[in-house]
Amino acid sequence: MTRDVIVVGAGPVGLMTAGELRLAGADVVVYEKLPEPPRESRGASFTRRTAECFDQRGLLARLGATERADSHFGGVPIDLTLADEDHFARRGISQFRTERMLEDWATELGVPVRRGHEVTAYRETPDGVVVQFAGAEGPSEDTAAYLVGCDGGRSTVRRLAGVDFSGPEPTRGFYTADVTGLRTRRRRIGEDLPGGSMVMAMDLENGVTRVVVHERGMPPKDRESLTYTELADAWQRLTGESIHHADCRWLSCFSDASRVAAAYRRGRVFLAGDATHVQPPAMAQGLSVGVQDAVNLGWKLGLVLKGLAPDALLDTYHAERHPIGRQLARNARAAIELRLTGEEMDPVRGVLGELVAEKDAAGYMAGMLSGLGIRYEVGAGEHPLLGRRLAPDRELVRPDGSRVRVAELLHAARGVLVTAGDGAGGWADRVDVVAGTWAPGPGPVPPPAVLVRPDGYVAWADPGSGEELGDALARWFGPARTTAAVPPG
Repeated sequence: MTRDVIVVGAGPVGLMTAGELRLAGADVVVYEKLPEPPRESRGASFTRRTAECFDQRGLLARLGATERADSHFGGVPIDLTLADEDHFARRGISQFRTERMLEDWATELGVPVRRGHEVTAYRETPDGVVVQFAGAEGPSEDTAAYLVGCDGGRSTVRRLAGVDFSGPEPTRGFYTADVTGLRTRRRRIGEDLPGGSMVMAMDLENGVTRVVVHERGMPPKDRESLTYTELADAWQRLTGESIHHADCRWLSCFSDASRVAAAYRRGRVFLAGDATHVQPPAMAQGLSVGVQDAVNLGWKLGLVLKGLAPDALLDTYHAERHPIGRQLARNARAAIELRLTGEEMDPVRGVLGELVAEKDAAGYMAGMLSGLGIRYEVGAGEHPLLGRRLAPDRELVRPDGSRVRVAELLHAARGVLVTAGDGAGGWADRVDVVAGTWAPGPGPVPPPAVLVRPDGYVAWADPGSGEELGDALARWFGPARTTAAVPPG
């Protein structure tokens, strides 16, 4: 049987991609090389925009309690209260908990997750891809119209597709571990030490503490050869404190490498998450940007699979997300240099500290780190919300006086048209029409009529857009099914 999509990788990005595709009506399956879900948690937080993406699908509450996380760039604190909106990240959420939540959601939607299957090859056909796997029961293969590689920084799918993944060679190494039985002082955003060294200690959950150590001159290291004693020895040299007694649950290391895939699409193959961009986890943005990749790709691929939109819509995935990946890699390199260069960098730190004390600069930096500053190219127009996300907490007051949050309108992953007109014409099969007026709230007030994409970004506004509503609908949702009238814009 030929499926619509094969997703490779059952991490947060792969599971989010599968769920988005299933909401769009696609027949999708997830293949994962690991036989069981991993217990370690490489990620322990996510950005404000990623929290909003979960909220848009009704998933945020499933994660349970979270706490707000302060922001910094390369160790220079950013006062997020200076911004007009809430840019605070969410922390205290183990990646294991996020993956479990997303797998529960995806399987509820009918997505099978097949573990213990490692991709070995694939080939494209005129109308799809044939993917080969190795597993405990021997080799197998599956066919689909499209393949999405969400299989991490060492992506097999990316390598098989021949996509370049270049970047500067790593020069610094970091040791990290999850431990229990540790009562050390918490250093949630890390503590900079003389000479360019750094230590971090932050709470995860169930009494687990994440510790990270970088000692100046520490080279990149192979994780298989690292021992907890090496990490604890480095911690003691830097802080004078012994953590040798702690119980190590998970141990790893990473480098300061930052890389970006040259292409997010190659024919019928797409890449998302760490398969497209890697950076030091100390930036705490890899998982978040990957989830946003998934939310950008899912609805577009779904429309094309249904025959509602042309193939050209899929090219906007690379066009919109590749610049985000490049910015992420640039920011990671800049932040690492700023933080881990010695006292000779103090003048630069001082200047940046003065800049981010100003409201406009703080707002720009906050938006860049939170993801709220993203603006896509959606066509001509002067309204400040065009191409930006519509805040999920913004409320719409319906004619009967009831209120509904934007996030609730997006639970079905369909387009949303807020208008006083008669409907969405020939796009009613993919765009929901809602009447109402906007309640007061933080940030720019939305215009009376607005078209919101399934990923939450404003594609058209009236007043404020330089094109007709019908043109915007056709651009993002394909041609109309009928010649029915389009509401005036």
